[in-house]
Amino acid sequence: MFTIEYFIGLILIGICAGFASGLLGVGGGFIIVPLQYFLLQHIGVESDLAMLISLATSLAIIIPTSLSGAYRHMKSMDNIVSPGLRLGIFGIIGGALGGFAASALPSGILEIIFGCLLLFIAINNILNLNKEREKVRISFSLASTVIIGLVVGFLSGLLGIGGGVFLIAILTSLLGFSMIEAIGTSSIFIALTAIGGFLSYIISGWGVNTFPYSIGYVSVINFIFIAAFSVPLASVGAKLAHMVPQKKLKIVFSVLVLYMALKMLGILP
Repeated sequence: MFTIEYFIGLILIGICAGFASGLLGVGGGFIIVPLQYFLLQHIGVESDLAMLISLATSLAIIIPTSLSGAYRHMKSMDNIVSPGLRLGIFGIIGGALGGFAASALPSGILEIIFGCLLLFIAINNILNLNKEREKVRISFSLASTVIIGLVVGFLSGLLGIGGGVFLIAILTSLLGFSMIEAIGTSSIFIALTAIGGFLSYIISGWGVNTFPYSIGYVSVINFIFIAAFSVPLASVGAKLAHMVPQKKLKIVFSVLVLYMALKMLGILP
């Protein structure tokens, strides 16, 4: 089952996801999930199982990868720690709930949900490409923290993506964060939120005949090979994020999200 091509695929996923995680504060899940899913299908894993393994393992990888990027961002910005931790506390709860919900849904529905949400985020970013900083539409209060943390956390657990793509859009379009502030805050939030979803996939997949060398739905093989490259690359990406103009960061973010959205919806081959 495990061929040289499979391991090469895992390494390439780790490189791409790690760099994107640090550069864009998105955890890398929106790359890890679909690419892992396609790779698992390629070696003959059944679709529903391939999706659950991809979601669960993605969250496991996101934890150390995001922490690597968050550490680099915190060295440059000290105002991201408090909002990241506050949102992350509620994100853990939402992530656990989303993870349990995902195990009860077929892969086709998850693909459509994933693709539609990514498409919405890409379009929103493209429409607001020239705005350096949006107006504050809602205050960063306890109520908004709880709602945003739980909702984004739930989507994180449901889709195995850390939630960064959603949180960054919310922070920049509703709460008035700059792109670089949103990226840094998101990297902290993601590392915490992924824990809840990760644990729920282990519990829901415990005792299920899933995949060789797995703990619940988490593939140990996939985790080791992807994380070995995603963690160091996240630090490199985070360092580069502070050197790139925010408009260019938005363009890269939007293009990547749009591509993965079209891929998951079956519009692109």
